[in-house]
Amino acid sequence: MLVTVSIQVAQASFDLLAWMQHFMAGFFLVFSFFKMLDIKRFADSYAMYDVLAMRWKGWGYIYPFAELALGIAYLLAPAAVITNVVALFIMLLSSIGVLMSVLQKRSIRCACLGAVFNLPMSTITLIEDGLMVAMSGIMLISMI
Repeated sequence: MLVTVSIQVAQASFDLLAWMQHFMAGFFLVFSFFKMLDIKRFADSYAMYDVLAMRWKGWGYIYPFAELALGIAYLLAPAAVITNVVALFIMLLSSIGVLMSVLQKRSIRCACLGAVFNLPMSTITLIEDGLMVAMSGIMLISMI
């Protein structure tokens, strides 16, 4: 967040949409990196709560690369509408599993930072996913 705010402070005026784009780029790049450190353990953890990964284990192996691609796309902004639609869909899908786990008060490990950190699934995870859905939605609406 500090880097993305710094980019905006260096500009003549604060551009909220540019800040969101840079934040999303950083978020996806950093989080994909942690997931890729041990993709197998990430996929196993992710399959415990993600609705698609539960049904198709391959999604847990593809997801880190999808995040990496989104991070690069937000950084370079080659097809902003497509990038925001894909991010909105992926994060909304991910939010469903997180919401179900939080509501059921399941004590499971959050795979958001891969297998490196042992973080419990919590409302914070849901808020994080919700913010990503909101930001991609806001950017998408601003383009239409």
